[in-house]
Amino acid sequence: MNDGPASKRTAVIRNAADAAGLIDTLTSLRGRANWIWFLALSGLFLDAYSNAALGAGLSPMVAQLDLSPTQVSVLTAMAPAIAILSNPFGGWLAARIGRIRPLLMTKVIFGVGAILTAVGSDFQTVFAGRALVGVAYGIDFAVAMALLAEYTPSSLKGRLNFWQGAWYVATTTNLALTLLFYKLDVGSDIWRWSVGSAVVFATALFVLQLAFLVESPTWLASKGRLRESAANLRRLYGVEAKEGPLDAPQAREARHQVGIRDAGVLFRGAYLPRTVLSTVISLTQSMQYFAVGWYLPVISLELFGKEFEKATAGSMAFNAVGIAGGCLSAYFGRRLGLRVSSAAGYAVVFVALLVMGATFKQLPIALAATLPVLFIFFHSAGPGPNGKSIAALSYRSDIRTLGTGVTGMLGSFGSVAGLYVFPQLQAAFGVGTSLMVLSAVPLLGLVTCMVVKWDPTRVAVNLEEEPVRLERRETVPV
Repeated sequence: MNDGPASKRTAVIRNAADAAGLIDTLTSLRGRANWIWFLALSGLFLDAYSNAALGAGLSPMVAQLDLSPTQVSVLTAMAPAIAILSNPFGGWLAARIGRIRPLLMTKVIFGVGAILTAVGSDFQTVFAGRALVGVAYGIDFAVAMALLAEYTPSSLKGRLNFWQGAWYVATTTNLALTLLFYKLDVGSDIWRWSVGSAVVFATALFVLQLAFLVESPTWLASKGRLRESAANLRRLYGVEAKEGPLDAPQAREARHQVGIRDAGVLFRGAYLPRTVLSTVISLTQSMQYFAVGWYLPVISLELFGKEFEKATAGSMAFNAVGIAGGCLSAYFGRRLGLRVSSAAGYAVVFVALLVMGATFKQLPIALAATLPVLFIFFHSAGPGPNGKSIAALSYRSDIRTLGTGVTGMLGSFGSVAGLYVFPQLQAAFGVGTSLMVLSAVPLLGLVTCMVVKWDPTRVAVNLEEEPVRLERRETVPV
């Protein structure tokens, strides 16, 4: 970067480190940059909305399609199960073709999956629709978190945790619309309306993201596309930047196509503890959320009675607490760090699950309702967002989506376990005992946070300057 006043300087972009370094000099995001940042974040709203859409109308769907308990478990676990494969695929795809095109592709897949599910008249059709939602969910989450990390200056890293607030806003919105459909007396088709409404959000987001999203300047620079990187820095942040010379080592690095075989770098050297921490947090938080949070309508029925309106209103109240916790997670992440805020959240969730399970249906409703509130708030303010945020902030740009994809894949096992295991435990032992068994999950997360000390919000390092040895596949001249 040339000498002179900040407003007069012109940054020379020679590599990804220069692009990331220029972004890190910013102290805030305003105007167009802020709007585009939240537009990228809004894709995670659709991820959550599509996942929650089946939960609010689960009972009517089961009755209408005459589903067995096993079929219910398969359908509810389908999206995160497919994401086990689509997470790393999305990371691989974004590492090769950029962040924007995969994000746009997922909106189309979300829409098709929602339509197929909503019109389904049997298990097989609904299964196919939920499988498509899982494909889109896995790709979108891996790519969107990486793009948000690359849009965000280092001083605002904790801002990534706003995705958790967006998640709870989405689930609350879906519950509110489901209640509206109930008032419109759509009968047992209420689940079709709930699922089908995702098409509207998918279409709107596709149009807006197509029109306004800007490709990551850091990723462009990592690929040697320095002119485009400089142009997007100007377009996105209004900073002065120009293309610089690309040296031979950087040119060789840019030509390298990151593949799945490069995933091994995530488990070596300095990256190993980062991958362990982000993976364990992702796995445990998703298991505890999808086992308990996703089934809040079921728990609400037990607490507030069998009336659909009361149970749905109870779920909305719980999720409103999640919105507060999710939005405050950015504050706690900035003040305490992502690792410590995760540990604190796990500690409270562990106690809440134990007490909730031991006293289920024995306490007065006012006291009994306090326990899920504590669970949701400290989950969403602590570990809920942090696994994915830590993954997005722990790797350099050329392998970032690979990192978010692989850790997301491993974390998806927690979602599947939560969605599949909880109904089985509930059927065999009841809700109370199931919650006590599940308390082992946040305990594992707490221990991991105490043992692994990495925290990307507590280090001053340009990740793009870290040396990484990738697998080289040289072309042999013929």
